[in-house]
Amino acid sequence: MRRHLVLTALSALIAGGALALAPSLLNSSVPQPAGSVADATGTPAVGPEQPAGSSAPTTVPSLAAAASPPGHGRQPLPVAPSPATLTGYVWPLPHGRITNPFGPDWYSDNTVNGVRFHDGLDIATFCGDRIVAAHDGIVLAAGRKVDPYMGWIGSLAPSVARRDKYNLWGELPIVIVVDDGNGYRSIYAHFSKIAVKVGQVIQAGQFIGWEGRTGYATGCHLHYGLFSPYDTDRFGLRPDVVKRTKLPAWEIARINPLLVLPPRPKPSPKASPSPAPSGNSPSGGLADPLVPPADQRPGR
Repeated sequence: MRRHLVLTALSALIAGGALALAPSLLNSSVPQPAGSVADATGTPAVGPEQPAGSSAPTTVPSLAAAASPPGHGRQPLPVAPSPATLTGYVWPLPHGRITNPFGPDWYSDNTVNGVRFHDGLDIATFCGDRIVAAHDGIVLAAGRKVDPYMGWIGSLAPSVARRDKYNLWGELPIVIVVDDGNGYRSIYAHFSKIAVKVGQVIQAGQFIGWEGRTGYATGCHLHYGLFSPYDTDRFGLRPDVVKRTKLPAWEIARINPLLVLPPRPKPSPKASPSPAPSGNSPSGGLADPLVPPADQRPGR
């Protein structure tokens, strides 16, 4: 009888200890491996597990809306650095002229507060000119299937399915997306051909491809865009374009590249008048070769 009582008491103590330990076990957190969390846009993180030269994926998980709480329940996201703190940028077309500035533009697909808005800087010289990197960085994506790295807010699956179904990838421009290593990404678009690959480390001023007119463009030029994956502002996409392309209705806001590119000197005044250049000259016969009038912009 005494032995039975002792065994019963021991069983009760063991059961009580297990119950005491259970809450701590249930509440314990399992550390997540480094690099397993997607970046601020919801796009797949690019890390050592992605071999150099691999192509960018054509589908991504649904991206969280820009209005969602920072971190989406995970670790707090970094803050987008101020453009005033960015250094080390050079002109990707050193001798180009601006054919379409950053800002309101009637022909653009993007919108800001309901106004059509050009989300980058168009720079042009001539077909086949050499384009260089605007900043040091690592190539995240190169080619036509680069949308997962462009800062879209929403699922790309409907757009990818549409392009696969109708074989529409060829209508897109050839693009390079680079992580500049400072919280921003550079977007270079409309190449005729590129000279870098995914995962490649590049330096400011390094040759990356040839100026072209791939995608919807009326002439050879470079579209240069700049954005931070951590920016909480957003640009819209015209509803008719969303309906046609099945792309998300929002993208992470871009900044004006002129905020980080170095100043360019104006042409020196001539001592005596010189004949006006022909329309085939690099300046296109314009008084200011950097910012032409809107009706004389050859490349879009």
